[in-house]
Amino acid sequence: MKLQIKFKKKFNNFNKSIIIDGDKSISIRSLLLASQSYGKCTIKNLVSSEDIISTIKGLKKLGVKIIFNQKNCVVYGNGINGFDYKKNITINAGNSGTFARLILALLIKSPNSIKLIGDKSLSKRDFDRIVQPLQKFGAKFDTSKNKGLPLKVIGTEYLKPIHYIEKRGSAQCKSAVMLAALNTPGTTKILAKKSRDHTEIMYKYLNIPIKIKRKKKFDQIEVTGQKNFKSFNYSIPSDPSSSAFFIVLTILSKNSKLLIKSVNINKSRIGYIRILNKMGAKIKIKNVQKKYGEKIGDIYVKSQKNLKKINCPTDLNSNLIDEFLIIFLVAAKAKGVSYFSKIGELNKKESPRLKIGSEILKKIGIKNELTKDSIKIYGNPDIQIKKKIFITNYLKDHRILMTSVIAGLVLGGNWIINDANSFKSSFPSFLKILKKMGYKFSFLR
Repeated sequence: MKLQIKFKKKFNNFNKSIIIDGDKSISIRSLLLASQSYGKCTIKNLVSSEDIISTIKGLKKLGVKIIFNQKNCVVYGNGINGFDYKKNITINAGNSGTFARLILALLIKSPNSIKLIGDKSLSKRDFDRIVQPLQKFGAKFDTSKNKGLPLKVIGTEYLKPIHYIEKRGSAQCKSAVMLAALNTPGTTKILAKKSRDHTEIMYKYLNIPIKIKRKKKFDQIEVTGQKNFKSFNYSIPSDPSSSAFFIVLTILSKNSKLLIKSVNINKSRIGYIRILNKMGAKIKIKNVQKKYGEKIGDIYVKSQKNLKKINCPTDLNSNLIDEFLIIFLVAAKAKGVSYFSKIGELNKKESPRLKIGSEILKKIGIKNELTKDSIKIYGNPDIQIKKKIFITNYLKDHRILMTSVIAGLVLGGNWIINDANSFKSSFPSFLKILKKMGYKFSFLR
């Protein structure tokens, strides 16, 4: 039976301080690297989302002892390639593309075939981009016709380092090669288009042999493998991508202010703040400090009436890939025509987000022009919704749901959104935080 959320009234005027769930990207990477370390690792503020639960269950199937209590997690690592490779193992990644793609990199030395499956949405996503470089290390893959899931991987004892060029700006592809390099003798060399660099930062923090030369558009990365590293303790900062929804909620509300504490402000993750400020927002970052190599800070934002159009710089696309949908909502309220190009990668996420984002804009009365990799949005600062809006058939994409929730709260109307639990895959506290801020929802069955 499907759950639905119904909005009846707009809500305005708040002055709040909130804390967002832990960063999902760092949460998954910390679990994977803890499984490869030697000894007891303690990870605090781990986001208790469905994606993290899938990660923990998958690692347990590989013989890793993990104790997870609320937001704190203890992982007992057995060293590099310390997995227990039993026969006929099937790992279910659920909806987590990050876990599914990165765990393959740690299985390239498995002596037995391991099957990887996922939910309907994840099964449709492209895994060939991961399989191709991992095959060069020497691993073998049995893939489906659509290059998605299910697939099988069988490793080899005779791994070899590779040279890899990553052209998409995909942190998952880059990180998969970096994780595979842990098991590999010699030095793996990567030339990667700019993208999230959490894996590089964690490697440095853990003293895993890595060299990085940063160029204007690409990074040169070298990882020397087969070097065991010690267990570690880590506290996960708040997720900047999840924070974006509350930032936009504040910008588009009236007479409101919001402080979000202890957020990961890695520059590869907050490109959306640069864009929103270019559009007329006044977002400030305070109390900046460095922990575990990552920059952490408090984000302060307030309402803004006069929003401007944007011709979004394409060099920021890889930093914005998870925030484009919520930025589209700001463009809908901005004066003028906003243009976003070279964003076809959006259609390869949990759902065809670019296409669905365009459809939602049309539902709320915002003219837009869509191509396979771009969108023009004709903003209307005076838009108000008084009709019913139905959001269906979006493959349980959490970011589609959360964007729709924010749209309903700031634009009005009577919104009915199917698959209301999809936000739990990445941001389980989403509705709880909104309720603490004073918002009310009706749940329909």
